[in-house]
Amino acid sequence: MSQRDTLVHLFAGGCGGTVGAILTCPLEVVKTRLQSSSISLYVSEVQLSTVNGASVARMSPPGPLHCLRLILEKEGPRSLFRGLGPNLVGVAPSRAIYFAAYSTAKEKLNNVLEPDSTQVHMVSAGMAEYASKMKCGEMPTVLKPCFTAITATNPIWLIKTRLQLDARNRGERRMNAFECMRRVYRSDGLRGFYRGMSASYAGISETVIHFMIYENIKRRLLEAKAPQNMDEHEEVSKDASDFVGMMLAAATSKTCATTIAYPHEVIRTRLREEGTKYRSFFQTLTTVPREEGFRALYRGLTTHLIRQIPNTAIMMCTYEMVVYFLNG
Repeated sequence: MSQRDTLVHLFAGGCGGTVGAILTCPLEVVKTRLQSSSISLYVSEVQLSTVNGASVARMSPPGPLHCLRLILEKEGPRSLFRGLGPNLVGVAPSRAIYFAAYSTAKEKLNNVLEPDSTQVHMVSAGMAEYASKMKCGEMPTVLKPCFTAITATNPIWLIKTRLQLDARNRGERRMNAFECMRRVYRSDGLRGFYRGMSASYAGISETVIHFMIYENIKRRLLEAKAPQNMDEHEEVSKDASDFVGMMLAAATSKTCATTIAYPHEVIRTRLREEGTKYRSFFQTLTTVPREEGFRALYRGLTTHLIRQIPNTAIMMCTYEMVVYFLNG
């Protein structure tokens, strides 16, 4: 892959991630609140006299619409975009690095394995998560499984999560990103910025499943459109229907992958809470079901799917369109 191709995929990936993050930020805030163990958002709605001795923390959390309404009533519309700044700072470079690494890995593996096979897409997705640092003008190579993108951006995602969980009523002073960074450093030091990273590593499985299904659907759509007598090396021109098909393929693949790997999302949010009692991935994985039931590992799944499906569809479509237009 040439230097220009690498830059195209970097730019397209950054554009796709940015557009998707902005448009779906309110759903991201609602999802994070539902995943959290905190009930500060809706404790005033609970009639303690009806608890009948049960722990308030064991009560069922509100649904997505109820949670959304409470945020709007108590905190105002601006709270639906809490954490957007850090999110954009993290999304653009992480998606840019990921898509560039994925495209490069796929091109290399096509020369080794069966071109555009399931194995190529699956391995490329995994390699993209820990792709090594690229040198300008050279083919990037995987030096070691260091999970570069996750490791480098984890502090940004931790700050974003803390800001989204910072529920304050209208008129109250809101914590900003710099204040949040100081609080994390005072309480946990530098290690505090890497809380939840183990859960993010576990989330690589979601990415692998997603791209494996997405590439298969996309290939079948292209095969169905291409005339039988067309040369296999001749490119098929894209029109509006192709981009709609890509969005549907991205939505379908992401739904399957997210549902399978979702518990890592809840575990990651619990590990990133301020003053959390959760210490590690497996400790959280066993503690949450024991104290709240196995359904707690899927809290916020509906909201997550509602957010993730359009976010992924918008991101993938934007990425494909930018690559297509820049390549002429």
